[in-house]
Amino acid sequence: MRILIIEDDQVLAAGLKVGLGLAGMTVDLVGSRAQAGEALATTAFDAVVLDLMLPDGSGLDVLRAMRQRGDRTPVLLLTALDEVADRVKGLDLGADDYCGKPFDLDELAARVRAIGRRGAGRAAPCLTAAGIALAPATLSATMDGQPLALSRREFAVLALLMEHPGAIRSKSEIEDRLYGWGEEVESNAVEVHVHHLRAKVGREKIETVRGLGYRMRVAP
Repeated sequence: MRILIIEDDQVLAAGLKVGLGLAGMTVDLVGSRAQAGEALATTAFDAVVLDLMLPDGSGLDVLRAMRQRGDRTPVLLLTALDEVADRVKGLDLGADDYCGKPFDLDELAARVRAIGRRGAGRAAPCLTAAGIALAPATLSATMDGQPLALSRREFAVLALLMEHPGAIRSKSEIEDRLYGWGEEVESNAVEVHVHHLRAKVGREKIETVRGLGYRMRVAP
């Protein structure tokens, strides 16, 4: 998952980036309403973690603008525990969930995964296809019931392909899922990750669609 965190507290935002990164997510940070607007207009995210108190306005204004332009990206609000009215208003404006401060990082990560699943149209916590099972909550994988050792980015590539088996994922789409702003991306990074995955799961499971990208092969 690629996540946008909109939080002006730099210490908290940095901690969230590290914590959610360890949970297997690619995380980008902005600290204001204006920066949030620019980020959401130029980058596709799987979920947004949105603080309500921003230096140039309310996070609710960010949420309202998203929903008014038809942006359906799942949003989790960060609120103080006593801000019941703001939580209610945020949910009525189209937020998908909220987490009160202070919060447990594991719970926050679980809530982000949950709204991400709903946003992708899935209910099951695990991804399954071609004899492979991925558990995003634990970053664990099995193939034919046996443990499958994957790097974090191999896991992310495979998860993207397995979200909709048979759907073609372009190289740029895969790069966007794997790398946040400012991260250096080698020109052949995706090809390398796919090569390593094929060595582990079998070449026949991941198909190259020339000129378009890659897809998880669907059994006939």
